[in-house]
Amino acid sequence: MPGGFRVARREMLHNRGMKRGEINRRGFLRASAISGAAASISSAEGPQSASESTRDVTRRLAAWAVTSRKEHVPAAIRREALRTVLNWTGCAVGGSRHETVEIAVRALKPFSGPEQASVLGRKDRLDVLNASLMNGISSHIFDFDDTDLRTIVHPAGPVAPALLALAEYRPLSGADFLHALIVGVEVECRIANAVYPQHYDVGWHITGTVGPFGAAAAAGKVLGLSEQQMVWALGLAATQPVGLREMFGTMTKSFHPGRASQNGLMAAFLAGQNFTSSDQPIEAARGWANVLSSARNYREITDKLGDQYQIAFNSYKPFPCGVVIHPAIDGSLQLRADNRLTADQIARIDLRVHPLVLELTGKKAPRTGLESKFSVYHAVAAAMVYGRVGEPTFSDRAVRDPAVMALRERVSTTVDEAIGEDQVRIAIMLKDGRRLDKFIEHAIGSARNPMTDSQLEAKFKGLAEGVLPAGRASRLIDFCWNLEQAADAAHLARLAAA
Repeated sequence: MPGGFRVARREMLHNRGMKRGEINRRGFLRASAISGAAASISSAEGPQSASESTRDVTRRLAAWAVTSRKEHVPAAIRREALRTVLNWTGCAVGGSRHETVEIAVRALKPFSGPEQASVLGRKDRLDVLNASLMNGISSHIFDFDDTDLRTIVHPAGPVAPALLALAEYRPLSGADFLHALIVGVEVECRIANAVYPQHYDVGWHITGTVGPFGAAAAAGKVLGLSEQQMVWALGLAATQPVGLREMFGTMTKSFHPGRASQNGLMAAFLAGQNFTSSDQPIEAARGWANVLSSARNYREITDKLGDQYQIAFNSYKPFPCGVVIHPAIDGSLQLRADNRLTADQIARIDLRVHPLVLELTGKKAPRTGLESKFSVYHAVAAAMVYGRVGEPTFSDRAVRDPAVMALRERVSTTVDEAIGEDQVRIAIMLKDGRRLDKFIEHAIGSARNPMTDSQLEAKFKGLAEGVLPAGRASRLIDFCWNLEQAADAAHLARLAAA
């Protein structure tokens, strides 16, 4: 499973066409092969104490975060970071009116401090810590945000809300915002790489558990923490993991990146005042990695640090649901369009899928819209009934639609180890006896078939519709693309507020 994600990441790097001077592609492929071997060795290891060669993992990571300079970041990496900002902003605006956010604001606003920062897509202003929580929740509630294909981490969800709230609290240029985002994503994804898949398999929601590291590193970069303070910030993040996979399909799943953002931002504030923590919070025998995972490979954290950037492997969803369902949706929509199908023509739909599909999205009869985001059965049935897949596809109303419910019962799945994470084989048996087959080799949004800039803009506009005026949504898109030239990153929040 991890090997498949490594292949996807290499393919994404190839597809993005980075210049030779920005990333050495052959060197990365060699490093990936070495990393894969190292992961295999590491998976058999027991807990590693700080007396071994792993002693300085946290400090090396902190030192890099503190000394990283934006002028050393390749242009292609900065461009991918802009795509990440655009996608995250659209998701946060689009999710801002969801019942989940309404409840969270109603519950916590009475206890908020000064009105320091915006909740995107709304008129509400909260204190910095609560604003980061709310924007993290709203950006993830649709399950439409960015995804690292190796670990299924949603990188921007914990990092961007912390930075944006901080930008409204103190002056921050767009270029410094973007650089801090890159630093935060680097820290959280490298830590995730070190413990995936064992950490995820045991039941942790990895976005919530590594997110505080990313938010703390990004905020700490903006606050100008020293190396020692950054170590303490990472230690405070390490002691605040949040998120169980049991919560998938409920409002609490989106709470995870929001709380991770809030926790990481708080960690940076505390560390900035010399609030101490362990100096080996990640690698110590009773540190984060040993307590939360049965295996770990610390070289994933330190190797090529500053030379290879994890945000290069970020991906963006064309459909607002679990990423492993996307191949089945893509194939279903293509078959429907190519053959002008209607749901009442279909006798049965058979899917051959990657093992992760049933592990993560095997809910046969979802009861709510949020649950349906983790049901491959619902996604395929709804795609065939409606002919398109957007947020309404995963609403309570769609879950109860008699046509969708009836077709859902006629969808079957078979796990096939030969099927890749971005692949599916679909066979549709029609009532007139015909059989239609489709193999999706690389689903839209995958490493080999990423969303284009124009597709990201269209996604943004769809999410902002009904929340922001069309003219302002267009200005917000332009601001995201030109963030590096902005003197004031907080203007993004002002454009995105209702």
